[in-house]
Parts: sequence; C-alpha cells; structure tokens
Amino acid sequence: MEAPIQHPLAFARHLKGMSQSDLATGVKDAARRQDRRAGTTKQQVSVWERPGARPPDDWYQLLIADALGVNPADVTALGWPYWLPGCEAPIPLGTGASVAALREAQRRAMLDRRTILAITPVALASLAHQWATLDPALAATAADGQRVDPEFVDWLEASVRHLTALATAERQHTAQLLDSYLDTVVGLLESAHYSEATGLRLHVLAASLAQTIGWHKFDYEHHAAAGRYWHAALHSAHQAGDSDRGAGILSDLAYQSIWLRQAAPAVDVLDHALTRTQDHTARALLHVRKARAHAMLDEGRSCRRALDAAEHSLNTATDEPPAWCSWMGPADLSVDAGRCLIDLDEPGPAHHQITQGVELLPKSRDKTRTVFLAYEAESLLQQREIDQSAATAYESLRLAQQIGASRCIRQVRQLAPAFQKHQGVEGVDRFLDAARSAA
Repeated sequence: MEAPIQHPLAFARHLKGMSQSDLATGVKDAARRQDRRAGTTKQQVSVWERPGARPPDDWYQLLIADALGVNPADVTALGWPYWLPGCEAPIPLGTGASVAALREAQRRAMLDRRTILAITPVALASLAHQWATLDPALAATAADGQRVDPEFVDWLEASVRHLTALATAERQHTAQLLDSYLDTVVGLLESAHYSEATGLRLHVLAASLAQTIGWHKFDYEHHAAAGRYWHAALHSAHQAGDSDRGAGILSDLAYQSIWLRQAAPAVDVLDHALTRTQDHTARALLHVRKARAHAMLDEGRSCRRALDAAEHSLNTATDEPPAWCSWMGPADLSVDAGRCLIDLDEPGPAHHQITQGVELLPKSRDKTRTVFLAYEAESLLQQREIDQSAATAYESLRLAQQIGASRCIRQVRQLAPAFQKHQGVEGVDRFLDAARSAA
C-alpha cells in the first residue's frame, strides 16, 4: 500500500519533481544569490517535513519559496504552510464557474495521487461562508451543441442511482464508470442546448457524481483530489439551489478534516452548513460530525450538546431523507457517540455505544462496519481487553482489505504498535502478522 504524503512541504516537492536533496541544494543556491550561506541538508528537509514539526524560520521560508519558484509576497500573505504549491484557493461560489470547477477537479485528479488535504482551513471556512450567504442562481446555459433529450437525462439519473446503490464491496469497481458519467454530464453542461429545468437536473447530477467520486478518492487517501471533487460538487449543488446536498458536501469536507485530525476548522464549516439545512436526517448527520470535532478538541460539553441535537433531529425525521444521507440512522449515531467517548477518555461507555451500533448496522455497509470495528477494537484496548480487541481489529482489517479502502486499512493498522507489548496474548500475533502483510 503506497503511503500518503503527510506534509505540505513534501507534497510541494512532489509537484515540482524534487527530492529532499534537490530542495536542500535549491535552498543553498537561493542563499548564495543573497551572498549568504545556508547549511541545509537532506536531513534538515526531512526534519521540516515531519508531522507537527516546527516551521522553518522566516528567512528559510523565503529561501524555500525561491527554490520552489513561489512569489515571496505569498509567503508573508498566506503564512506557513499555505503558501506552498498544492494549497491553492478554491474557485469562489456565485461565479457561475461550476463547470470550470468540475473540469479542474478532473484534471487535477490525474496529478494528485498520494496528497494531503488541498484546501486550507482558511479557504475551507471562506467557502463554507460563501455557501451559507450567497443566493444560488443558475448561470446562462451553453450554446453550440445539440439539444439534450430529457429522456437521456432520465437514463443518466437511473444509471447513476444504480451505481451508487451497489453494496460497498462492489463499489470499488465503479470508479471508471462514474468518471465517464461525470465526463458526459459536464460535456453536456459545457456545450449542449437544454432547458432551464434540464440544466437544473444536470447540475444536480453533476453534484451527485462529483460527491460520490470524492468519496472514492477519500477512501483511497487521495485527499487533495477528494477535496477538489467535493469543492466542484458544492458549486453544482449551489448553482442548482440544492441547499441540503450543499450542506452534505460541506459536511464531507468537514469529515475529511476530522479524519486528518484537523478538528477546529470542521466545527466552523458544520456551523455554516447547519444554517441552510432543512431535512432532519441531514441535520442529524451534521450534528454527529460536529460532535466528533468537539470531542477531538476535548470540548465535552459542546460534544454532548451536539449529540443531543443529533438524536433529536433523527427522532423527529418523518420525511424521506435525501439520497446522500439516507443511510444515516441509529447505528451511526450510537457508534459515533462511542467514538466521541473514546476521545473524551470514557472507554467503558464508549464500548457499550459502539457494540450496540455495530449490531444495528446493515450487512451491505461493510465500509462503515470496518471503521466501526476499528473504533470497537480501540475501546477494548483502552479497557485492556487485549484478546477481544485483537480479534476485533483482525476482523476490521480483513473486511477493509475486501472492500479495498486503503484509509480503512491504515486506520486499523495504526492500532498495531499498541499490541506490540502484548505479543503472545491470544489473537495478537495473528493481527500483527496481518497488519504487516497489509503494509
């Protein structure tokens, strides 16, 4: 399994085709152009790229910018690490640029393979604010093409519904099909004749496809590509006036931030999303994700308020929920509450909530099951139920391998170091062997 690039500086080098040694040489050359010396080595670059490392000082940042071909004014204006290549600002909403955003997501996805989160926390918050405050308006329809038959749009919608409704284990094989459907829809939006009603349907379909493809990219740890597809999906949903789907896409971006341990910006994004979300099931999902972010920030009171709000929204839901959140139910609420309790250092109640939720989960949702089982294994570890934890972690890992989601494989493999000191306990060696073979 190819390791994801964990630091923005490493990603910037990746985009420029530079090794750590190349960057060190570039920094030294930049210093010489100022008649100064910089003793930068490959080892120093490696130190800068460690997760959580102290940023280079201001002078070294300017030298790095020179080596990477970045305008020095951006270093001061954007700050570390957001001036680095690969941390581009998203296209603003309300510009009628949904097609451009969709094409940009497709183009960049061909380049971004193992990349970190591409949208900075500041840009993500700005995007969420735009969505919460701008009135959606359909852009002028394109000309120069044939008229779109509404029956063809019927067929596209039905085909996409079928693909996205497949069981989790089968969805890993649909990525190319979904890409081709999105390419078709964007091509129609670019050049075909269509009525306003048909254009609305095409934008909704583009949003649905881009959102689903974003999840494919996220599951395979192509985080920058996932962010760009979700950004493009938000444009299309906004242009179609689909506020509930837009809120769902914002919550996907927030969930990605939570997964990557960036909880603070997720809270702000979810607050914006909740301002224009009407469906009760959708609101339950947003509150659950907000609870997760608060738990990571050790904000227990806010976390519990969000969980209470999620439970209330779910219990008062009577209408058929939107397709993108139709899966949300008591199982998700229970397990995510348990995950929050793990972060709040309450492993006993956490385990009760998680096991209760796993039992309620439908068989078709194997990806969710592997994530939930990893949570359960972690809660058992905290309670020193080592053999049971190892068995649960092994089950989670095998299921993650079957569905082919590398982020889920990595999630459960991250438990392996905690088992090292328990080798010889029943089930531990089996899990550790499986974790090593999954590397």
